Amino acid sequence: MSSPGDPLDELSIPDGTTVEEHDIVTDSDVLVGSNSRIEFGIRSRTIAAGERVEFGRHLEVDSDCRLDMLCEVDDSVLVGADAYIGARCHIHGTLLVSGDLDIGDDVTIDEGFETNGWIHTRNPVPVLVFYFIVLSQFLRFGDEEQAEEFASALTDEDAEQRPPLVIPRGAELSDDAWRVSTPATIGDDCRLHGNIRAESITVGTETTIFGSLRAREDIEVDSGTVVIGDVTTRNGTVTLHAGCEVRGDVSCQELVVHEGADVDGALRASGDMKLVRQTTPSAGGQADEQPTADDPNESDRNSSEESTDQSAAESAE
Repeated sequence: MSSPGDPLDELSIPDGTTVEEHDIVTDSDVLVGSNSRIEFGIRSRTIAAGERVEFGRHLEVDSDCRLDMLCEVDDSVLVGADAYIGARCHIHGTLLVSGDLDIGDDVTIDEGFETNGWIHTRNPVPVLVFYFIVLSQFLRFGDEEQAEEFASALTDEDAEQRPPLVIPRGAELSDDAWRVSTPATIGDDCRLHGNIRAESITVGTETTIFGSLRAREDIEVDSGTVVIGDVTTRNGTVTLHAGCEVRGDVSCQELVVHEGADVDGALRASGDMKLVRQTTPSAGGQADEQPTADDPNESDRNSSEESTDQSAAESAE
C-alpha cells in the first residue's frame, strides 16, 4: 500500500507529452515504478526507474539516467549526462554516456559501452531508493517545506521545474493499451496512442487520444479534447465538457454532458443523465443546469410539448 504523498500513486502525464514513432516524448523527467513494462521508447530530460522495469525500445535522455537493479532495455541507451546502472541490468544494445558511469555487478551490455567521464563499479541506485524513502516520509508527515528543500538539494537548482511524467508500479504501456491500477491524469496538448485503462481518468484540454478510455470510477474529458474511441466507466460518472469530441459510445453509471460536447456514438447511463446548457449568466453569474431523462431527446420533446400547450391555451382565450 502506498503512503500519503507517494510520488508513484498515479499515472501522471504532463502537458505537451506526445507519442512519436513508438516513442514517448516529453520535456520533463520520467519516473517509473518497479515491475513495469514499457513497450515504447522514451525521450525525456531524465529517467529514474525502479527494480525490474522492462523497456521495449531505446532510451534517449538529455541529462541523468538511473536504472535500478534487474532492469532490462531491449535497445540502446543514450545519456546526455551521468548514468547509474544497477546490478544485473541487461541492455541489449549499446550504452553511450556523455558524463560519468556508475555501474553495478553483473550488468550485461550486449553491444558495448562508451563514456566520456569516470567509470565507478559499484551499486549506486539504492541512493535513489533512499531519496524516495526520505522524500515520501517528509510528505507523509506534512512537512512540504522540508521535502522541497531536500528535492532541491539533489537536483540542479537552475533547471526549469516541470511536473514529471509518472508511471506507477506494475504499469503496462504499449501501442495497444496503457494499463494501470491507479488514477490517471493526462495534461493539456498531449497526443497519445493506445487505450487508457485506469481506476479513474482525467483528461486536460486540446489533447488527442487515439484509443478508448475505460475506468472503474469517474472519467472527465475537458474542452477541445478528442477521444477516438469509446468512453466507459463501470461505477462512476462521465463528464464531457463543452467542445470535447468522443468518436465512439459513452457508457457509465451517471452522465454529465455540457452543451457543445460532440458524441458520435450512443449514450448509455444506468443512472441519471444531465445536460448542462450554456445560457446567459444570471445575476449570480451561474449558468443553468437542466437534467435530462434516460432518453437525451426527451427534454427537447418536453419543451416542444410545453410550447404547443401554451399556444393552444392562448388560442382558446
